[in-house]
Amino acid sequence: MNDLASRRRYDDACGTAHALDLVGERWALLVARELMLGPKRFSDLRAGLPGISANVLTQRLEGLEAAGVLTRRRLPPPASVGVYELTSWGYELEPVILSLGRWAARSPGHDPTLPLSAASLMFSFKAMFDPGALGDAGIVAGFRLGSEEFCVRVANGTAEPARQPAAEGDFILESSAEAIAAVVYGGVPMAKFEAVGALSLAGDRALAERFVGLFKLPAKAVVDKT
Repeated sequence: MNDLASRRRYDDACGTAHALDLVGERWALLVARELMLGPKRFSDLRAGLPGISANVLTQRLEGLEAAGVLTRRRLPPPASVGVYELTSWGYELEPVILSLGRWAARSPGHDPTLPLSAASLMFSFKAMFDPGALGDAGIVAGFRLGSEEFCVRVANGTAEPARQPAAEGDFILESSAEAIAAVVYGGVPMAKFEAVGALSLAGDRALAERFVGLFKLPAKAVVDKT
């Protein structure tokens, strides 16, 4: 019996309730987040979600596949490996995940110093971009995060991350997702990480400094207490 059929359902006609039937299980939305920038192998998904067990990841993948959110396929030679990827309907979760991320970042309990996957960092750039900060100029930022490479293209009021060679960027930042998040969202100077060998910058430093100033976390919500 698959994950979707075996777990308890809300039995509620509300679309929100049915959405939770589909992606409300723990880790399910994060699996979708990890696949937003393209297909991944099982081992890559586990690497991006270090807190999940192999058994639970298998259950979530089976459940999301049964629901039509993702599918499995085999890459052609020379790779010839099995991967998971979102269906076209599954990709429609993107604005949901972005909105949830922006909303939750306003929580007084949100801790931006916790571990962060490469996909999560890239997605955060799309969610936290300040469209009024750049003007008409464009920037292509390249990133090497462990074995993964990305570019973030900033132009026309949007920041669009993509899984592609970092060398296509105006500059390349090579570091961990956590260190780059500390620079972008925590205001830590890049030089501090460079000094200890935790970050390297190649290319246009001025553009890199400008890029990291284009994103900001939203103001914390004022929580009414009775």
